[in-house]
Amino acid sequence: MGNLFQKWSDTSLVLRIVMGIILGAVLAVAFPSATWLAMLGTLFVGALKAVAPILVFVLVINALASHVSGQKTNMKGIVFLYLFATFIAGAVGVIAAKLFPVKLTFKEVEADLQPPENVWGVMETLLNNIVSNPVDALINANYIGILAWAIVLGLALKAASSTTKTVITNLSEAVSKVVHWVINLAPFGIIGIMYNTIVTSGFGELKHYGTLIIILVGSMLLIALVINPIIVFVVARRNPYPLVWASLRESGLTALFTRSSAANIPVNMELCEKLGLDKNTYAMSIPLGATINMAGAAVTISVLTMSAAYTLDVHVDIATAIILMVVTAISAAGASGVPGGSLLLIPLACGLIGIPNDLAVQVIGVGLIISVVQDSCETALNSSSDVVFTATAEYAAERKNN
Repeated sequence: MGNLFQKWSDTSLVLRIVMGIILGAVLAVAFPSATWLAMLGTLFVGALKAVAPILVFVLVINALASHVSGQKTNMKGIVFLYLFATFIAGAVGVIAAKLFPVKLTFKEVEADLQPPENVWGVMETLLNNIVSNPVDALINANYIGILAWAIVLGLALKAASSTTKTVITNLSEAVSKVVHWVINLAPFGIIGIMYNTIVTSGFGELKHYGTLIIILVGSMLLIALVINPIIVFVVARRNPYPLVWASLRESGLTALFTRSSAANIPVNMELCEKLGLDKNTYAMSIPLGATINMAGAAVTISVLTMSAAYTLDVHVDIATAIILMVVTAISAAGASGVPGGSLLLIPLACGLIGIPNDLAVQVIGVGLIISVVQDSCETALNSSSDVVFTATAEYAAERKNN
C-alpha cells in the first residue's frame, strides 16, 4: 500500500489531473445517474476555498513580519504588469469583436441581478472591502480585506520578539503543508467536476453561440500565447515560453476546471515556490492578482458589449472604443468585488455606448449560456497570468541587478 501511494505521489500532478479529466468524462457517459460522484468536485473546490483565505492571511503576515529592512520586493512592477495586461486584453476584445461581429439572441435573466450602475459603484465596493471586519473578510474570502488586515498586522509585528515571529513562521509552514495535501487530491476533485459538468450542463446549447465562443476563447489564447509572452520578453529579456507553458500547465489547467481564481490561489503559491520565486513577493502578488489581474474578464466584457452594439446597430467610433477599453480594464479589475463577477459588469460597459439597461442585462443571459466555456477559459487566463507576471517582475529585477 505504501509503495502504491509513493508511486501516486511521484507521478506528475498534471498527468494525474489529465487522468482525472478522462475518467470523469467516461464515468459521466457510463453512469449518468451516479450523481454522488459530483460531490468529489464540490469537496475539492470547497477545501481549496476554505484554506486559501487562511493561507493568504498567514503568509502575508509572516512575509512582512520577517521582512528585513532594505530587502526589496517587486510589487510595483507586478501591479503595473497586472493593470497594463488587463488594458491590453480589453483592447484585444474590442478589436476581435469589431473584426468578427456576432449577433446575439437575447434571453431574459433572473430579475434579482443587480449590476453596478457606474465605475464608482465598482470602486466603492472595493473600498468598502478594504475596511471590512477581518473575521468577516476571512469567512467571506474577501481578499482585498484579507490583504489589508494582513499588511497592517504584518507591519505591526515587525517589532515582535523572535519567539513570536518563529510561531508565525511555523504556522505559515503548517498551512502551506495542508495546502500541499489538498492539491494532491486535485485528480479526484477533477473527476467530480468533469462528471458534474457533462451530466448537468452538457454542451447542446453552446452550438448556437459557436462563433461567439470561438472569438472569446481565441482572444484569450492570443493573450496567453502571444501577448503575454511578448510582455515577458520585453520586460525580462528572456525566452518567455518555459514560464508561460509551466503556468498554463500547472495553474491554468486546474483553474480551467475549478473556475475560481480564489480556489486557485494555493495552486499558484505552490507553483511560485517550485519556480524559486521570492516568497515575500508572491505571498502578496498572487492574492492581489486574484483580485485585480483580470485579462480574461476584460475580454469577456468587451466582446459581449461590442456584440450587443452590433446586434442593436449601435455605432462605436474609435474614441468611444478607447474609452470602452479603459473602463473595461477598470471594471474587470473590480470584477471579483461584485457578486457574479465579470458578467454583471457588462451593463456598466453597455451604458457607455447608449445601450439601455434592460437590454444590457439580457446580455448577461447570453453570458450565462456560454459560461461553462467562457468562465473556465477566463479563470485559466486570469490565474495563470498571476504567476507569469509575478515571475516576470522578479526576472526583470534580477537582470537589472546583474
